[in-house]
Amino acid sequence: MRAVVQRISCSKVTVDERVTGEVKKGLLVLLGVTHDDTSKDVDYMVDKVVNLRIFEDENDKMNLSLKDIDGEIMAVSQFTLYGDCRRGRRPSFTDAARPEIANPLYEEFVEKIRKQGITVGTGEFGAHMMVELVNDGPVTILLESKKAF
Repeated sequence: MRAVVQRISCSKVTVDERVTGEVKKGLLVLLGVTHDDTSKDVDYMVDKVVNLRIFEDENDKMNLSLKDIDGEIMAVSQFTLYGDCRRGRRPSFTDAARPEIANPLYEEFVEKIRKQGITVGTGEFGAHMMVELVNDGPVTILLESKKAF
């Protein structure tokens, strides 16, 4: 499982001119799923995302987590995080999980965050989404459950 985590002051997702999710200060999480991901990968990502200390404390040090600031999350499924561009010029998406694997794990990710009392906005799995965000910092972090990078 891969995630691009961006610290945001706000984010909104629109599908066919309909807002599917909108959040204030917190994190935008673009989440990609591969074939062999399981609930164990979901648990790793949930723990990392909600406890990642990338918000400033009173001394302007990145020392606070999403929980510490009572922040919100915009979670957007993004299979293109598993795009392989090492050969040619068109990405291969063979490492991205098929929807029947990816969608339940994405939904599990969202639900496990909500169970921690965190507000979560979402996109719409498989839809063409317009994702708006104000990246605060900018701060962007890459995470992978297999710890490949």
